[in-house]
Amino acid sequence: MDEIQDEIIEEFSVFDDWLDKYDYLIELSDDLPAIAPEHRTDSYKIHGCQSSVWIDARMEGDKIRYTADSDAIITKGIIALLIRVMDNRTPQEIIDMNLYFIDAIGLSANLSPTRSNGLAAMVKQMKLYAVAFSGKTE
Repeated sequence: MDEIQDEIIEEFSVFDDWLDKYDYLIELSDDLPAIAPEHRTDSYKIHGCQSSVWIDARMEGDKIRYTADSDAIITKGIIALLIRVMDNRTPQEIIDMNLYFIDAIGLSANLSPTRSNGLAAMVKQMKLYAVAFSGKTE
């Protein structure tokens, strides 16, 4: 997990200003695994986000697999980063995870307050899925 976060930090370190970082986030939105159309409903919607964001999680073996979508491309790039770090991990790994890359790349400091709230809501939901799945595997 730390290796992936360190890769992200390195990728963002080549950009000097936040406009370039936003452009990179937009590029990353293309890498987001597609969410099934039936999961673009209120049941999967993240509340607290300015834009619409849907996240689904399922267990494959002992690992959680995430899919997501958003109607805003920067938000879509942010969720693509979160999935890159948190996807294909055990529930306990996700529960214990320290997402230090968010501060290290300056993401939380350069988002609007509503986008920061949305980021926190996305992380919280992904961790809640992990908590729910950890209870089912015990």
